[in-house]
Amino acid sequence: MRPAIDLLRAVGPLPEGAVVDLGCGSGMAGPALREIGRRLLGVDLSPAMLAKARATGVYDAVTEGDVADWTPDEPAALIYSNAVLHWLDDHETLLPRLAAMLPPGGTLAVQVPRQNNAPSHRLWLSLADELFPGRVDHDALPEVMLPAEYHRLLDPLGHVTMWETEYYQELEPEPGAHPVRRFTEASFARPVLAPLDEAERARLISAYEAVIGKAYPAGPKGRVLFPFRRLFFTLTV
Repeated sequence: MRPAIDLLRAVGPLPEGAVVDLGCGSGMAGPALREIGRRLLGVDLSPAMLAKARATGVYDAVTEGDVADWTPDEPAALIYSNAVLHWLDDHETLLPRLAAMLPPGGTLAVQVPRQNNAPSHRLWLSLADELFPGRVDHDALPEVMLPAEYHRLLDPLGHVTMWETEYYQELEPEPGAHPVRRFTEASFARPVLAPLDEAERARLISAYEAVIGKAYPAGPKGRVLFPFRRLFFTLTV
């Protein structure tokens, strides 16, 4: 929750309108967003995730929809997106479109991982390209622009704040698996593993397991200290 809360803390005073949790997932950030005291709307593409968000009881409404072409049903003072937009393409079009939905004084608040150059992520791709050349669709990988590119895009639209933070997560040991492998294969590595058959996936995972411990060694208690970099920005129009 720390990145979600850090993003929320950067939001200043808001005009009239609802708060939209764009890509709300299971509603993890919902209780914190509820503290703003506005009508709270959740949007996500997954019905299963929306059911979990609805079950929190903090959202006034949840809507199934694709963030890429979502439009609000009512005025939104804050569009908040925590760890979602890196899965979408064409930020050059998407972000100005979202900004245009805000009233004067409204805020777009975004957090995305910026971890692709770290060994945890880079090794999945380099090993896959080595073992199975041409099989991985690089365009399907989650990606973000450079901070300077976001600033160039957003600065003409309003007041921009931007920062990066590297969070250190202590990952617990898991029998037969390096915890960084388990952490990343459920997110970044999904499009890397998807085109491979079961035997090929096992081969890639074995190759990853053989080297990942050198980049992220376990401590005396078996835990691994895992640095994870995230990019934040807010735009107030």
